Amino acid sequence: MREIRGLLLCAGLGTRLDPLTQHCPKCLVPVGGIPLLEHWLCLLKECELSEVWINIHHHRDLVEQFIRRESFRDWVNGVFEKDLLGTAGTLRENARTFLDCTTFFAHADNWCICDLSEFIRYHLFERPANTSMTMMTFRTNTPESCGIVSINDHGVVYDFQEKVAKPKGNLANGAVYLIEPEVVEWVKSHHGSTDFSTEVIPHFLGQIATWENTGTHRDIGVVDSLLEAQSDGIPETCLGRGESWHEIYEANPIHDQLASLLSIRNG
Repeated sequence: MREIRGLLLCAGLGTRLDPLTQHCPKCLVPVGGIPLLEHWLCLLKECELSEVWINIHHHRDLVEQFIRRESFRDWVNGVFEKDLLGTAGTLRENARTFLDCTTFFAHADNWCICDLSEFIRYHLFERPANTSMTMMTFRTNTPESCGIVSINDHGVVYDFQEKVAKPKGNLANGAVYLIEPEVVEWVKSHHGSTDFSTEVIPHFLGQIATWENTGTHRDIGVVDSLLEAQSDGIPETCLGRGESWHEIYEANPIHDQLASLLSIRNG
């Protein structure tokens, strides 16, 4: 079986979450008191990915402190972006790491609860022939704010609309992918492409399999969605709570800010 490595996009400024992201990067916002990125890494650890890479920009020091924890040593790697490169740009910048493996490639501001091992199994063993990517999809109540896909009887994407006023359906791109080296090669050779959704996906229409997440999938890059996520069934962290890093994290003002917002929301 081909080795699987992960690339999580974690560098965003999180402007839609302001003022929460004044003190904490978007990838470390708490869900059930646990950093979002920790939830992702626990999912990937269960699936036995060999390595995970994350791009770093906003609140660099806090993210680097997080990944230096004993639990992530020799498994999680950070790559600093002085200037944000865009979703396709980050993949291109790190392409040589992913040219000989299957790549788990995800926007890490998504809150995702599903059987990730089934997503991986589908991609490796069941996706339709002649596809080089599997996209995680989900059903959304706000299709105008998502990328909406149209699929054929085999679950292959033949049309894609990125955040249009009147989309054709409600099956949304979850911005979580498994991609094969030919996709990485294409991104590597197209230096003008910076956005994966609007520039890479359209080129691969007819070659993208889909796997629907029927569990929980939220973009928690906005405050209302982050607050809603606090009421979801929160998985336990796979890591212990005794590390000194937790003391630093629990002292971050974001916890009091989030509690205040929840109190206002719940009346």
